[in-house]
Amino acid sequence: MRHRHLSTLTLALGIAVLLDVLRVWLPSVITLFGQAAETPAELLGAFALGWFLLALAAPTLVRRMGAASVGLVAAGVLASARLALTAQPGGPAQLWLACAGLLAGLVWLAAAAGSVPRPVAGLALGLAGNAVGHALLGTEDLVWRGGVLAWSLSALLVLAFLAASVAVRRERTAASSADDGGSRVSTPGRRAWLLCGPALLLAGQVALAPAIWSAAAGTGSPDFPGLARPAGGSLWGALAVLSFLAAALFRTSARVARVLWPLALLAGPVLFVTGRLVPAYLLTAAGLGGCLALTDTAAGDDRAAARDERGGGGDRTGTAGNGDDGRAGARRGRAAVLGMLVFAVATVAYYAAYDLGYPNGWAPVATAVLVALVAATAPVRPAPASPGAASPGPVLPATVRVAALAALTALAGLAAALHVPPAQARATTAPAAVRVAAYNIRMGFGLDGRLDLDAVARVLRGADVVLLSEVDRGWWLNGGHDTLALLAGRLGMPYVFAPAADPLWGDAVLSRFPMRSGQTRRLTAHGAPTGAQALGVTLDLGGRELAVVATHLQPPPGRDPVEQAGEVAAFAGRYANGRPLVLGGDLNTEPDDPAFAEFTRSGLVDALAPARPLRTSPADDPRTQIDHVFVSPGLTAGEVRAPRTEASDHLPVTLTVTLP
Repeated sequence: MRHRHLSTLTLALGIAVLLDVLRVWLPSVITLFGQAAETPAELLGAFALGWFLLALAAPTLVRRMGAASVGLVAAGVLASARLALTAQPGGPAQLWLACAGLLAGLVWLAAAAGSVPRPVAGLALGLAGNAVGHALLGTEDLVWRGGVLAWSLSALLVLAFLAASVAVRRERTAASSADDGGSRVSTPGRRAWLLCGPALLLAGQVALAPAIWSAAAGTGSPDFPGLARPAGGSLWGALAVLSFLAAALFRTSARVARVLWPLALLAGPVLFVTGRLVPAYLLTAAGLGGCLALTDTAAGDDRAAARDERGGGGDRTGTAGNGDDGRAGARRGRAAVLGMLVFAVATVAYYAAYDLGYPNGWAPVATAVLVALVAATAPVRPAPASPGAASPGPVLPATVRVAALAALTALAGLAAALHVPPAQARATTAPAAVRVAAYNIRMGFGLDGRLDLDAVARVLRGADVVLLSEVDRGWWLNGGHDTLALLAGRLGMPYVFAPAADPLWGDAVLSRFPMRSGQTRRLTAHGAPTGAQALGVTLDLGGRELAVVATHLQPPPGRDPVEQAGEVAAFAGRYANGRPLVLGGDLNTEPDDPAFAEFTRSGLVDALAPARPLRTSPADDPRTQIDHVFVSPGLTAGEVRAPRTEASDHLPVTLTVTLP
């Protein structure tokens, strides 16, 4: 295998490992350092950005010590951190391991940029490969799973990355020893490396996000307007992988590409922030792949490829020294780190909006604008310099590109077939009582900062109806998991989902009884930074109907959510329309507060009253009673409990509701 092909493989494997670490680092910063919004957003942002600012020194380090040596050491630290995170440490150890892995990954990226002037093929394969692996795992990464399978597959990935890194270093050392100084590449591929960070963001947040493929597969109907219900695995995700790789690895007319791909990329994030998920990720995937391909056209790269083909040598850039090679490699490394800084700024800005209250849709859109501008202004590849020169095109041979595209697309389709959601329940005889649970699951992350949906499922198992708050269906901020689909699969219960803060975060109802209709109402913010809604679902209890309303009130800073409580109570009354009603969720109000009184004033009964005080937050030292369940008159509540668990920062409330 020629060196430049081995570098492409190493880059793809390294990107996959780095993405695995990022999927742990992002939620660790939020849940462990940020304490789920208890830490000021400014401090959290400074902590997160600090690691990327530290990495700005990496290009200088690479230039002085050599890309091969620095890259190999950084790869070892990155791989070790990735494997150590599989040990499920949780708590501060998890946070600092993820930070160490992130910093090592950034240094490794700068070293890779110092020696690889054409990264597009490796970057594209790494992004697509990681996404397909994530989809095959049902969006629950190996690092959270543990067990023999998780350890084996994690070790296989890490060892492949390290073996490729060692092989690359050996070839670079041999090439450097044989180099007479006359065949080094002085033209840096800075544009492609600058787009590495923005590409990671747009791929993880929109284009190549299997959780979004899953979330978008569930669609509403006339009986469920605007709501998502479970549907079969979406093959649209396989189409996203296909279009991304085809656009990134295969050439189109430069005149057409300069218009088509930037426009597609700009349209995708706009559709994403408006909630049109399927066209959003399809357009973003194609546009992102095409824009990356446009940057793989720097003049000089063809001449380097031609020299490699004639001489059989490798890419001889990035060696230690003070010549043009070292400066060019340092510039590429600096571009790569600056691109990752763009990634960090956009990610932090998107999250901080939920604490500070500004519109955050501009973050992915602005990132897409940056990528489109860099791609559209890239120089056009010149014709081959001589009859013996390599023809324009990606580094990998056409047969390899076709094989990679076909294999990854097929695996994405297989993932859709493997993860089929629970089927809708069948009608049954009317029960005398219904077991209800209401739980703010904090996106599935426990107090130790780990995604542990088995722990969540354990406390909910046995319930007939589950009302969930803080449900995440693909937030890149939390690692891009479809928490709802994963939990529904464990419980064997179909669901209805209603977005609140954005299309991927909101509330849900799971039920063992058939769900016949549903409706959602967006609540007025009244100064609260995070959006809220009320979700109504009608259950068929063997010929009788039960109305269920799930909500998560968001109080304005320093105030009780009185106005939202009134809106929910009014919505619930209209939706029930005389039918028995159960209403519950994280209401962010205590029994003596005015917002709580809005529910009792509307005629609802506090179902948890027999067990008061029933403190539910924080989970490790419950002091406040902010999770509640109300029922309509005529329903009787019993067996009220708040089981102790640290699977979230709240405790669940469970009860049995006896029907009249």
